[in-house]
Amino acid sequence: MTAGEDPPPGRVLMAFGDSNTHGTPPMPALGTLGRHPPGTRWPDVAARRLGWTVLAEGLPGRTTVHDDPIEGAHRNGLTVLPALLESHRPLDVVAILLGTNDLKARYGLPAIDIALGLERLARVVLASTAGPGGAAPGVLLIAPVPILEAGCLAEVFAGGAATSRALAAHLAGVAARLGVPFLDAGGVAGVDPLDGVHLDLPAHAALGEAVAAAVARHWP
Repeated sequence: MTAGEDPPPGRVLMAFGDSNTHGTPPMPALGTLGRHPPGTRWPDVAARRLGWTVLAEGLPGRTTVHDDPIEGAHRNGLTVLPALLESHRPLDVVAILLGTNDLKARYGLPAIDIALGLERLARVVLASTAGPGGAAPGVLLIAPVPILEAGCLAEVFAGGAATSRALAAHLAGVAARLGVPFLDAGGVAGVDPLDGVHLDLPAHAALGEAVAAAVARHWP
């Protein structure tokens, strides 16, 4: 690079997720608002490890493909994903970490349907032109950490714990069918038993390291 030239652009990962990508701490009561500090959330941890720009697109309550009848239709990940791909292009990789909110009792979904919702999101990314040069970005599918039915969220997620434990196997099959990398977040982190859904800081650190390692392995 000669004097006056711009440095080469860095690589970009978009983390597309829910409250555990946003950085919501374990909740002692419904309606509790908060966020882990910058630098401690898993996308920030992954960014430091990779040396990439990591865009944290995490919305609390986000589902895969479902309008939320209580919290609002804007929670539907499928609705917003095309706009995010366009607004953040060019993207080298999109890491999809969703499915936890699909476990809520209000949806009554089996694990296979949650995995199929994630497949639909992945296909939107793979059919897009949001990558460098108008190509499709790469996709990393991440199975969420299995939940517990505990604390203030126990009734909201009633019946979801068993379903959550079955999700990773179905999602691994989706990843194989699409030919994209897969990471089981439950293999490296666990939820905090305070509310059974959200991650504490050590879990964020472990997940960020694991995501960075997966990205570096598949997109060196």
